[in-house]
Amino acid sequence: MKSTDLISIHDLEKDEVQEILDLAVRVKKDPASEAGALSGRTLAMIFEKPSLRTRVSFESGMTQLGGHAIAIQGSEISLGKREAVGDVARTLSGMVNGIMARTFSHQLLIDLAEHASVPVINGLSDHLHPCQALADFMTVGERLGRIAGVKLAYVGDGNNVAHSLMYAGAKLGAHVSVATPSGYEPDAGVVKRAQEDARATGSRIETGHDVESAVRGAHVIYTDTWASMGQEAEHEARVAVFRPFQVNAALMARAEPGAIFMHCLPAHRGEEVTDEVIDSPASAVFPQAHNRLHAQKAVLLLLLGR
Repeated sequence: MKSTDLISIHDLEKDEVQEILDLAVRVKKDPASEAGALSGRTLAMIFEKPSLRTRVSFESGMTQLGGHAIAIQGSEISLGKREAVGDVARTLSGMVNGIMARTFSHQLLIDLAEHASVPVINGLSDHLHPCQALADFMTVGERLGRIAGVKLAYVGDGNNVAHSLMYAGAKLGAHVSVATPSGYEPDAGVVKRAQEDARATGSRIETGHDVESAVRGAHVIYTDTWASMGQEAEHEARVAVFRPFQVNAALMARAEPGAIFMHCLPAHRGEEVTDEVIDSPASAVFPQAHNRLHAQKAVLLLLLGR
């Protein structure tokens, strides 16, 4: 891997994205092959947002690879308030081998990477969620036997997860169709960049407001919560707007036979997805969550194992 940070999948070459997924599959199949590979290495993990999957997967990943992870709550350092982001980055760079941050502001991650002399990993920002998308397409490959040519329909809010799915799909040759309510579209700049990347791999990146059109011919239907962290005050209003975008049995029936369901979790059952879908044999939700561990171990090996 030539890249020294993981801030956005768009920043990676398509071969680098594939390299991460290939290593993730190998590490999952044979965990002992990399045991001890990061012995003596330390990852600082900064959390401005609550975390289950991100914290446990990164911390477990470092432990299984022989390294160590330190969790730092955002309230402990108040990035950009108590201390300048650049000062935090330079300080940590002399004490740890890598920094993972889960933040509200995407600019904060860019600033951390600019000032740090160790790799910086985007554990989530309000703009992108690259680690999630890597685990997602790893799961697609496992469940469907291929990634290139697969159609993934994302239904719901045009958020950070939608952005990273478009970037990853474009790099890997998957078609991504995003359907959102009017006014909740993905960032236009992200769509444009993903479509430019897609031209090199023959994939299609499409956006619109028609749910049935998006899921027609889909091999994967994907959704996320309608109100993300920081949007709790909008919850009731969003539920009313997003109700037609619920993933239920009727919507799954409009996809390709054998289509799978995916969700990055946490799920609000009865809102964006029904129990009959998330608990069905078509659901890949929990294998998808478990693959966060393996995809992130691959990222850690490639960035911290230099």
